[in-house]
Amino acid sequence: MRATDQPHLVVDDHLALRPWREEDAETVRAAFACPAVQRWHVRRMDTLDEAREWIATWATCWHDEKDASWVIVDGDRPIGQVGLRGVSLFEATAGVSYWVLPDARGAGVAVRATQALTRWAFDFGLHRLVLQHSTANIASCRVATKLGFAVEGTLRGSARHADGWHDMHVHARMRTDG
Repeated sequence: MRATDQPHLVVDDHLALRPWREEDAETVRAAFACPAVQRWHVRRMDTLDEAREWIATWATCWHDEKDASWVIVDGDRPIGQVGLRGVSLFEATAGVSYWVLPDARGAGVAVRATQALTRWAFDFGLHRLVLQHSTANIASCRVATKLGFAVEGTLRGSARHADGWHDMHVHARMRTDG
């Protein structure tokens, strides 16, 4: 990954994925202040400085070939995030993450953006992508299913969210799944 700049990816006629910019800090702060996003994360970001620091870490993560995050934009308006977590180039695997701001939900944004990222990741050479979500997060389960990520099982008490420990569904998709 470090041998090239993080790419801009076209999702469709309306959406695109691009690397984070410092001017996206308000979107990040708003997202992590949203109760629906906060419910599934332990981390909070109460200030623009914290959001700017979060954004700044992504260039290092890309260079270190361990994680990647893109902002989902509708035109020029940031509306969400999609990313790869725990990238292992040796094993050709990564986890998938996403969130969408409340006013952009219900339009298939998470599915379309993650579909574009999945295509790119497989074209890049990854073999397997894993998507985990709380068993209580029905919306994320619908996204994973629409993306063709097969359910592989449940990890009991494996993720800490704002309200405590959650069981996690594990979905995965391989490049060979078609």
